[in-house]
Amino acid sequence: SSTYGEDSRIYGLAVGAVIGAALHLIVQIPGLIKAGARYTPRLGVRDPGVRQVFRLMAPRVLGLATVQLNFIVETILASTLSTGAVSALNYAWRVMLLPQGVVAQSVAIAAFPTFSDQYARGKIDELRSALSATLRVILFIAIPSAIGLLVLRVPLIQLLFERGQFQDTSTELVATALGFYALGLIGHSGVEILTRAFYGMQDTRTPVLLSVLSLALNLILSLALIGPMQIAGLALANTLAILIEMILLIFVLRQRLHGFGDRRLIVTTLKTIAASIAMSIGVIAFLNFTAGAGVLIRGLGAMVIGAAIFAAA
Repeated sequence: SSTYGEDSRIYGLAVGAVIGAALHLIVQIPGLIKAGARYTPRLGVRDPGVRQVFRLMAPRVLGLATVQLNFIVETILASTLSTGAVSALNYAWRVMLLPQGVVAQSVAIAAFPTFSDQYARGKIDELRSALSATLRVILFIAIPSAIGLLVLRVPLIQLLFERGQFQDTSTELVATALGFYALGLIGHSGVEILTRAFYGMQDTRTPVLLSVLSLALNLILSLALIGPMQIAGLALANTLAILIEMILLIFVLRQRLHGFGDRRLIVTTLKTIAASIAMSIGVIAFLNFTAGAGVLIRGLGAMVIGAAIFAAA
């Protein structure tokens, strides 16, 4: 009966994921109906628009795959390390990507139609301005989030996972990986926006080529760093690879668009970094002051204080 109970709980997680995916589809149907959309069971493979979608989609699929391939490479390499390394890497990866999925992906999806419309109408100045503004907003959120993950990694992991079989040693391992993954959040968030600009310009090949380059770089760095740094080396390799990919995307886009508000982007980034450093100093001081307090007070309290200091700065 104990085994059956465990199995049913595992199945419950799978059923929940399927129901969630179904609701993700269903919630969009009223909007389609309101917009007057009608479904007809016809496969229009000869339609020029459909063919163009497939042509543009192929590199996009490969580009999405490289993100997962990066993590699969790290997982395979982590399996050669001590027990728990694979799980620790997976936990840290999921925590790091949580703000990226909530904020960066949402903004990128919302901005994509604007980029496409501006490029289609030949409004390059407007595209340049919209891209610059969107990137500044993303960096304004991603930089403090990344530094917050770095500083708060231990109480955050304790708050989220430390129960049952997840003990102090597990927290230490996950926190180590998250510490080196954290700054990669900036790269992952920036890449979300920058690749959408390329897609809006109907160029799906350039982001894929750069993502493949990032994959190769991640593999080389992982093999070089796994020996001296173990699990931390794998996380650091991913972070360096994605930051380099973001920088290369910015460089290529600047050439295509003849810049996109470089001065404002640099000033915003520097101001955000300065405010984030002030935030981190305050959070570290709070964590040291409340060293003997419970994880709920330390974790949530540090988040509130960090947000207040960042806002004030």
